[in-house]
Amino acid sequence: MKEIQLTIKALSPLAIGTRKPGGSVSEAQDHIPGAVIRGAIAAQILQYPDVDQIQPGGDFQQLFVEQEAAIFSNAYPSARNRQGDILPVRLLPATAVSSKSNPGFCSSQSDSYGVFDTLIDRFCAEGHDHLYDPNCPRDGGRVEPYGGFYTVEDDDDGNPHYRPQKVETRLLTRVGINRRRATAQENILYGIEVISETRKKGQEETLFAGTIRLDDEALARALANLINAPSQNWRLGGSASRGLGKVEMTARLQDVNSDVEDRIKQFNYYLHKRWKLWDVFGQPQNSGLDDRQFFTLDLQSDAILTDRWRRTTVISAAMLCQEAGVADRDLQLHASYSSYDYRAGWNAAWGLMKDIELVTNRGAVYLFSTPHLEQWLPALERLEQQGVGERTPEGFGQIRVCDEFHTIFRENAL
Repeated sequence: MKEIQLTIKALSPLAIGTRKPGGSVSEAQDHIPGAVIRGAIAAQILQYPDVDQIQPGGDFQQLFVEQEAAIFSNAYPSARNRQGDILPVRLLPATAVSSKSNPGFCSSQSDSYGVFDTLIDRFCAEGHDHLYDPNCPRDGGRVEPYGGFYTVEDDDDGNPHYRPQKVETRLLTRVGINRRRATAQENILYGIEVISETRKKGQEETLFAGTIRLDDEALARALANLINAPSQNWRLGGSASRGLGKVEMTARLQDVNSDVEDRIKQFNYYLHKRWKLWDVFGQPQNSGLDDRQFFTLDLQSDAILTDRWRRTTVISAAMLCQEAGVADRDLQLHASYSSYDYRAGWNAAWGLMKDIELVTNRGAVYLFSTPHLEQWLPALERLEQQGVGERTPEGFGQIRVCDEFHTIFRENAL
């Protein structure tokens, strides 16, 4: 499988909004959905006169219509490193917490008390019949869930520097136009919340990082060349006729190199090590680690999950076996941390509203174990590339197996 690394630079405010079903207020999103990127590229391709939309097996059909269509991930806010390259964006899991009074990553520029993960310690505490109620390692105060995007960059001494990433929004006020007189219409004044094209009072550019994955190398190279063509005029989101949504989009083609096995080994090493530390409170009668290997699924985007034709927010063991195509009766779900929301949208090709979907919010964490990990490794690598649930080509259901942040414990809060 080939992967196109997308870098999107905002050149004007972006009107990429979301509206709660039944509501009348549109709020700017904190990222660029994969469906928006997918629609913009499809519209650009259709402008070429030699594109045959109906031809079976054609490039357009292969990219957007076929069952194994290209997967457009969401583009999340990022930044450049000191060499000018875009940094990979990561998402904090739902099990990450930080101080209630001074939340955020520790750094020399802030007085935040750090962020750490609770998944492994909570599993070990429950396995030893204890409650797990952590406090802040700096002041002993309360902690609360802490989410969002972040990047990691090594400093001059080679130490990783964690930096939160988020967009800045502002409200643009507009007046309605009388089409007959071509002048301002009385009593029609409205506001649009947009993503600002700069951050930190104009000191930084607003950048987003995303990916496009597809199997055909020749088609991936052609798509990357199309995106990088200097003649392209990319617009994302709404209100393009009002001057909004102008972006600069660049693509870089690379192979997909999976390190799922290494992450699973690291996760199990720390879980077993932490379990022995909790033995100080007494060894449980039934150890939950005997002959079992553990792994997590961490949602990197909202997911549309279905269990027996019904919407759900939990990936059960049976659902995962079906998604992965693995028959494993010994697979067990130990913990689930998830929440839900509703999503709607607009299909520009059809000129119709999309169905209102119940989605599992990004950041959800599911902890599984199995004594047959060897048969799961290829399936987990494939799921990490393709996603789980419905509408994965639009960016839904993207996952990461055994996110490294699960090994950041309270005493080493970042």
